[in-house]
Amino acid sequence: MARKTMTPEEHARVAEAVRRAEEKTSGEIFCVLARASDAYFFPSAFFVTIAVLVVGLIVAFLLDHWWLSIGVPEFAVLQLLGVLAALIVLWAFPALRVHYVPHSVRRRRAHDNAVRQFLAHNIHLTGKRTGVLLFLSMEERYAEVIADSGIDERVEQKDWDRIVALLISHAGRDRLAEGFCEAVEDVGALLARHFPPAPDDRNERDDHLVEI
Repeated sequence: MARKTMTPEEHARVAEAVRRAEEKTSGEIFCVLARASDAYFFPSAFFVTIAVLVVGLIVAFLLDHWWLSIGVPEFAVLQLLGVLAALIVLWAFPALRVHYVPHSVRRRRAHDNAVRQFLAHNIHLTGKRTGVLLFLSMEERYAEVIADSGIDERVEQKDWDRIVALLISHAGRDRLAEGFCEAVEDVGALLARHFPPAPDDRNERDDHLVEI
């Protein structure tokens, strides 16, 4: 089993923050912390392979410019060995992979993961469509707030952006528990403003943070 990023005490703090926030609203808050949103072997292998081939072609042109010749079979073998060496390094050192993947790909994979978590934990199935997901993916340094339709149409995007920036800022300083607690408090305040507690309220989702 992979080592958890947050301690049991930190998990308890976030759970308590969710409980307190939900006391003031009929909304539901759910937190997910991901170490990474993809293994990134295949996208990193693709871009590294392209880079090796391009560098090989540049070297071949330079050798020709300097009147140094290399046979086509030898050149092909060297290219193949370069690609194989790069793939072995990526396979042996997973932490390197994300650095060879464009930011746009990282953000798309992290966003797709956030949506999967929103659906997998049935946050879209609360009675009044007032579920909110706080999602943070460490490897990509990506955070997102996904709100169900009942909430999203009443809260401005700038409010979600502020909470996302808060989560990323705390994560960058290795203050994950503090980031989630403050983000939960801010989300709770927004929900309380638009969705105050009702007499028939019940807790529809567990008040804890899930690590994946």
